[in-house]
Order: sequence, then C-alpha cells, then structure tokens
Amino acid sequence: MSFNPIEGMGVMERAVELTNDGESFVMATVVWRQGPSSGQSGSRAIITSDGKLHGWIGGACAEPVLIREAKKVLDSGKAQLIWLGQEADFKGMHVPDGVLTVPMACQSEGALQIYVEPVQASPAVVIVGRSPMAITLKQLIEVLNWRVNLLDFEDFTTGMVNSSSVVIIATQGHGDEEATEIALPAHPAYLGVVASRKRGGAVLSYLQDRGFSQSEIEKIQLPVGLDLGHTTHREMAVSILAELVQLRAAGAFKNASTKKVLPMVQFADVIDLVCGMSVSAQKSNRPFDFQGTTYYFCAPGCRTAFEKDPTSFINQEAKC
Repeated sequence: MSFNPIEGMGVMERAVELTNDGESFVMATVVWRQGPSSGQSGSRAIITSDGKLHGWIGGACAEPVLIREAKKVLDSGKAQLIWLGQEADFKGMHVPDGVLTVPMACQSEGALQIYVEPVQASPAVVIVGRSPMAITLKQLIEVLNWRVNLLDFEDFTTGMVNSSSVVIIATQGHGDEEATEIALPAHPAYLGVVASRKRGGAVLSYLQDRGFSQSEIEKIQLPVGLDLGHTTHREMAVSILAELVQLRAAGAFKNASTKKVLPMVQFADVIDLVCGMSVSAQKSNRPFDFQGTTYYFCAPGCRTAFEKDPTSFINQEAKC
C-alpha cells in the first residue's frame, strides 16, 4: 500500500485553510513505519482544536493515542515524537530522551513513529492610523508573516475586531479617544495606544466619562511597547513589535482566531481489556455495558471477543 499524494494534498490544503482562518491546529506526520501497520511513511493528518482528525496516519489503535497526545501538544506548544509498537519492541532498546513510547496490542503487529507538532495561529493585528510609525510597524509585522491590516480612523469599526485581535491605535492625536472607544467593546486580546503618558491620561479620562468600567479601561496598554527610552518612530515600531512577540511567546495569543474556537473535547482514557490499548471513553469507541459498567474498545474484534466472555477479561484485569 503506497502513500496517496492526493490525500496528502487534501491535508495540506486544510492546513492552509486553517492558517488563513487564524486557527491553531496540530500536524501529525508518520516518519517511520514497520509493517503490517496501516500507516504509511509520509502520511499526514491534522487534529483541530475541537479534537477532530482530518487525514490518515494509521488505524483504530493509533488514532485515539494521537488525538489524546495532540491535545497535550497544542496546550504546551511543544512538538512530540510518538513511537507506537508492540510492548516487546521496547524491551532492551534504547529510546532517546523526549520520545513517547506507547505499547500497542492490536491485531496488527506493526509499529509507527509519528511526529506531532503544533501550528499556532499567528496574531491578527489591526493598526489604526497612517503615521510613519504605523506604516513601519505594518512592514515589520509582515516580515513575520502575521496577518495585519492598516487603516484610517475613519474606516475603523468595532466589527473589524474580535476577542483574539491585536489592536494598535496609532492615530497619534487625530482620533485617539474615538478609535479606542470603537475597539474597546470588542474586548480584543490586546489593545495598545501609541501616546505619551500625559496624552494617554486624557484618553483614559475620556473613556471613563463615556461609561466604560475600570476593569475594561485597565486592559488598555498605555503607553504601548517595551520601554526602550527615547526612540525614533522606527524604533517605536520595533518596541511595539518586540512586546507583541514577547506576549505571543508567553502564550497570550495562543488561541488567536478569527473564528470562535471550541476547546478540544476531552474524554477519560480507559483500557481496552482485550488488547490492553488506551482508548477514550466516547461513543465512537464501541461502548458495551456489562453489569452496570461501560467498557470501550479500539476495534470491533476486541468488542466481539469481550461480548463472548466478559468475565474472563475482567478477571484477568483484576489479577493484574
């Protein structure tokens, strides 16, 4: 069985779509396989933030493990190499640090190594104002391949902002108060105003008079950017970008998205008593009720075997 390039293209097209939509996801790639595993070297799959898998990396034993570990990778932002194989494969073998080994006991006796990496959405930045500093900032942001929109104050509306937007008010005395008032009700992930402390005080006073709460006003970053001392407008742009990069690295924009991203659905992990694999306690994993307890299985064969003689498998687990 060879790798289907059309399937791979479908995964990559989905990755581009998610990236353009500003959604974080996990990319999984089979980097090594040992037959008769159904996974193929080079096979790819995407796991979205709600736990859905798009693509193909292997059969029923591999997918639950991958989805479970993808959740951890997306949360931590750190890539992981997963080695799935028979328990005997790992005995006496040197496993490099950082590699997660997961014993499989399915009917297939193959093995897989899957590289799982997070793809964090880039922040969506809205710059209001066309000062020289604003233009320089836009150019710098574009170098990072972040999404950025530069517009005049007159064209700015609340609808252009959502809870994961980064908004920089750079009108610099030509609509600072009004532009900030437009952005604030959308509760952006970051709202910064380019202004001196004195000028910024006037903006904050205006917002208080307009009925905004103290907690809302305190979310405004003013002055904006890292404190680099006295700077030129180009250096100011660098200081703002530096602060945004610092915040992103700290995870402040980890869930940035132009769409509402649902939290990845989490299910308890249980043991398939027939093969010993870890599976999620969800409907898709073939639940079977016996004496008031629900058991889950990685494959139809395991469920069928359990149905024929549940007690033997339960007693075997109890002895362990």
